[in-house]
Amino acid sequence: MQNNFTYRIIVDACEAPVTKPESAPGSCLNRDLVTSAATAMSDAAITLRRARPDDAADYARTMGDPEVYPWLLQLPFPSVDFWRARLADLAAPDRAEIHLVAEIDGRFAGSAGLHQIQRLRRRHAAMLGISVATEAQHRGVGRALMQALCDYADGWAQILRIELDVDAQNHRAIALYESFGFRREGLHRAYAMRGGVYADSLSMARLHPHPPQVGWPD
Repeated sequence: MQNNFTYRIIVDACEAPVTKPESAPGSCLNRDLVTSAATAMSDAAITLRRARPDDAADYARTMGDPEVYPWLLQLPFPSVDFWRARLADLAAPDRAEIHLVAEIDGRFAGSAGLHQIQRLRRRHAAMLGISVATEAQHRGVGRALMQALCDYADGWAQILRIELDVDAQNHRAIALYESFGFRREGLHRAYAMRGGVYADSLSMARLHPHPPQVGWPD
């Protein structure tokens, strides 16, 4: 039976903004609505819980936001049906992945997941993905999600190595990852198309800071 744990985290709003690349398409969001939503989220605790299939519309909205998808390997006009099917698949009891949703005052604020690699010799590693809704940025959402996933990996999932790829121009996100112990491992030139240009990507990884040691007592 799936563990739908929920807990509340109050963090400093130290998550830095992501600068929109010059080559990215212009935003078609209603700035008044975003400002209103951000104001409604002010000074509220962040709640984390397991993602559910009924989060599909929020996933599609966030992943289709022109301020968000240029930095991820996403495309414009995402399908709600696609996300509903994907989230249902991730919720299956035999899946090793964990996918979390962050909420502020009951509003969807972001999501993040750890995808454990299934190949036998790589089962100690997992890929991390994270996104924060535009109206919830600068509220500490990314930091709360990162902390929860690192704690889960270190304390429960027997994960030694967490890996991620990030746009090489996303300097604020890189700084956030480095604050959790991620190190730069390599640069991929012309890794992905972003707004009409080929963008570089940075590979980063974090090793368990205190991997468990086992031995017989003397």
